This record gives sequence, C-alpha cells and structure tokens, in this order.
Amino acid sequence: MKIIRAAHELGNGSRKVCLAIGVFDGVHLGHQQIIRQTVSDARQHDAVALVVTFDRHPNVIVAPDKAPLQIFSRSQKIHAIAALGVDALLEVPFDKAFSERSGDDFVRSLAGGLGKIYSICVGADFVFGHKRSGNVDLLRRLGAELSFQVHGHAAVALDGETVSSTRIREAIRSGNLDAASQMLSRPYAVCGRVVRGDQIGSQLGFPTANLEVAGLILPPNGVYAASTHFQGRFYRAALNVGTRPTVSAKPELRVEAHLLDFAGSLYGVELELEIGSKLRPERRFQSAVELREQIGRDVAAVREMA
Repeated sequence: MKIIRAAHELGNGSRKVCLAIGVFDGVHLGHQQIIRQTVSDARQHDAVALVVTFDRHPNVIVAPDKAPLQIFSRSQKIHAIAALGVDALLEVPFDKAFSERSGDDFVRSLAGGLGKIYSICVGADFVFGHKRSGNVDLLRRLGAELSFQVHGHAAVALDGETVSSTRIREAIRSGNLDAASQMLSRPYAVCGRVVRGDQIGSQLGFPTANLEVAGLILPPNGVYAASTHFQGRFYRAALNVGTRPTVSAKPELRVEAHLLDFAGSLYGVELELEIGSKLRPERRFQSAVELREQIGRDVAAVREMA
C-alpha cells in the first residue's frame, strides 16, 4: 500500500479513484464496511482504492480539550487499512490552516489533485471541514456536479448497539477487552516503541520492555497475560499497566512487558502486544522481595496458559 501526504502524489495517471474518507481510529467493523465498499468499487471499475484520513484526530487542533485518546497507534492503523486490500493511503496533515478549509474546498482539492473520482464512501453521519460544513448532502451535491457517486453507510450494530470508536474506548477503559475485540474484529492490542526504563525489572530478575504509549487509551491498571511476535517468533508475556507503587514514589503511568524466554535487546523496536486475561490488579507490596515473588507467580500463570 502506497502512503502519500498530498493528493497529487498518487500518480494514478488516467485511472479513476475510489475514496473512503474518515478518521478511522481503530478501523472497527463500521470503518471496515466503508473501506470494503471502496475496494469493491475500485475492483469493479479498474480504479485505485484510496483511503483518505488524517495524521491526528481533528479535535487535537479544533477542540484540544475534547481530543480523545486513540485506540490504535499510527502503525496499527496503517496495517489494519492495508489488510483490507487498499491500494493507497492519503494521510492528510491536519493543522490549523487545514482546519479552516471548508468541506467544499477540501473535496474540490481532492478532485483537482487526484483527477477523475469515481466514488466517495463515508459514514452516514460523517462531517468534515471548517465548522463541520461538509457532510453526505454536500458530497452528493458535489457528486452531481463533478460526476462521482456517493455512498453514505449507516453505522454497524453489535449486540443492539452502534459500533463506534467512542464505544470501543469505553470498553477498553472499563476492562471489557472481549467486547472491544469484537468491535475491532481483531484481538485488542497495545502498540508502542520500546524505550529505556530504569532497569528495575532487570534488577528483580524479570527484564521488561517499556512501551511508549502516550496518547493511547489503555485498560485498567493491573497485570495481564499478553502475547507478541518479534522477528518471526511468538512470545507470551506478562504485561503490567500501572504506576508501579512498590518501586516508584512518582505516579507515572507505565506499560511494561516481560517476554517469556526472550533474551536480547528490544530498544527502539515498535512492539504490539495482544492483551488477554487480567491476572490481578496492581497493588503496593511491602518489599522488593515480595514484589519479585509475585512477579514470579504472574509469569508462571502466563506460562500455564500456553
């Protein structure tokens, strides 16, 4: 899948383009329906299937106090979109100047940069552009003028409720990871680059990979069974989400994973960990010895799940 930052970079020649436009955080069941419609249109009409999204949530710029924590890291989002058979991804830089562009101007600029648009697919309630000036009705008016079709897909329901990024965040925040996984149609996972920590895990005999997860929604603090793949191998892991009250007086949230039977360095690697069962809540221990013994029991519990 080709990744571009401006419409003219697509270089599609005379081929038509089918677009899916959205924020697509989580690439959940509803998003997948929109993207699959776009891919289907493209395959039927010898067109390029292009997903148009943004390099950050729009609220980061237009309403910072309402900007949600994200379900997926950038790489998770890209991989999930690519897995749906998309040809290219236009990742629009969403800055203050872009936020002031009208919905009409945005669509016309896409048409100018891409050439012939065959179809645009969005969620039925999707709004875009300055002061939310763009919606399905605007797209249909522009479609009639510029000769492209418009698909406004209704939301997908699961268990009688609408699937949405907001609902998935609530499920993750409350610890209902099975529900989150169902709405994502893939096991819920947290992803981040491994950064250097304070080596306390190594001192206790259980070295950990510390994940950079700023801006991501996380499950409740506690110890979880997890798993990951690295360099073609599968590893089970004991994952701690929390502030490490036994070893740190500063309540700083950390996500740390001890990979069972792994030896080597992970610094700088982007690691994705599927989170499974919660083993226990996080708590303060009376000593480092007591903590080490409990970590040993946690690791044993993960091993028994193999």
